[in-house]
Amino acid sequence: MILKKIEHPETAKTLFELGVIKDITIKNRKVSLTLNLPLKEVPIKNFLIETIKRALKEEAPDIIIEINLKEMGPEEKLKFIKMAREGWGGQE
Repeated sequence: MILKKIEHPETAKTLFELGVIKDITIKNRKVSLTLNLPLKEVPIKNFLIETIKRALKEEAPDIIIEINLKEMGPEEKLKFIKMAREGWGGQE
């Protein structure tokens, strides 16, 4: 599935690996998913939403997309931070 291949723009990890894309449901022509963010208002939120929509529309132009936003819990945030650091592409 294309959603499992979308990379985080600042790490060498995919959004799926980082736990950012969750709860994927596909029914008829509708895809629903949860965008599980470390902070609900993370600066790249809109970029991530548009990237996901674009990838899905390239696969199926007539698809209906529903993206729900959720903030990660404490354990999810720790796991996200650890994985993001492992795949970080920038300078520390």
